[in-house]
Amino acid sequence: MTAKKTTAKKTVTKKAVTKKAAAKKTTGNQTAVKKTAAVKKATVAPKKASAAVKGVPAAKPVAAPPKGESQTALVRRARRINRELAEVYPYAHPELDFENPFQLVVATVLSAQTTDLRVNQTTPALFAKYPTPEDLAAANPEEVEEILRPTGFFRAKTKSVTGLSKALVEQFGGEVPGRLEDLVKLPGVGRKTAFVVLGNAFGRPGITVDTHFQRLVRRWQWTAETDPDKIEAAVAALFPKSDWTDLSHHVIWHGRRICHARKPACGACPIAPLCPAYGEGETDPEKAKKLLKYEKGGFPGQRLNPPQAYLDAGGRAAPPLGAG
Repeated sequence: MTAKKTTAKKTVTKKAVTKKAAAKKTTGNQTAVKKTAAVKKATVAPKKASAAVKGVPAAKPVAAPPKGESQTALVRRARRINRELAEVYPYAHPELDFENPFQLVVATVLSAQTTDLRVNQTTPALFAKYPTPEDLAAANPEEVEEILRPTGFFRAKTKSVTGLSKALVEQFGGEVPGRLEDLVKLPGVGRKTAFVVLGNAFGRPGITVDTHFQRLVRRWQWTAETDPDKIEAAVAALFPKSDWTDLSHHVIWHGRRICHARKPACGACPIAPLCPAYGEGETDPEKAKKLLKYEKGGFPGQRLNPPQAYLDAGGRAAPPLGAG
């Protein structure tokens, strides 16, 4: 009887030990899985630059998405980005060639759905034949269309530029008005075009919300708005009015040269540590350099007659229409 009890007790003890060992093994496996997951997460989204590995460049520091970012913190980050861009593009300027407000408003209307370079290659012939609003208002539409054909949508653009020229002659004595409420009444002129003219021909601050500006301020999480007017209002609240025109140039230049729509050159971006969207594009520095455009990539800019400051900084003028 005693022998049977002893045998049963040993069996129970053995089972208990086996269960305890199994539980310990399971706990160890779960801990290992958690550690592995943590390592993978850190590898995917590093918050600080990793130590350089031989033959492999160190990762850029990545700013964590500003969830719950206060308005004060947002203002500080936005203004720091603008200061950084001002150092990268100290020669930023309108990329349309113009000599007076009339030429600028016409060139800006023509820049819709095409590049500034194409406009700059086309307008010399237009302004040589029609130098004033009076001349363009009285022009033969078919002749204007032929000149504007390279810019695309040439019939609609001809209607706009001849229409705005007539409005300038009939309503403003042949002079381009310097007020927003007057400019937006001209055919083909919206708020974006009006602010380009006000900021660059009259020195009156304004924010130019083009496609580049819209894309970048959303990537930087300055605003989640998609309507241009609401984007303008949201960004305007982050900066003093005196910064608005230069801010527009900085953002647009960065969008054209580095922070592209399809292949942003993240690895060559000077504001990567401040960008919540870092990693959406090419992060390898050498590969990213090959994506740079215009003077950043060693190529000509968009103006045939750029400011001297741009040339002094190493920029190159664009070739005239028809040049090889």
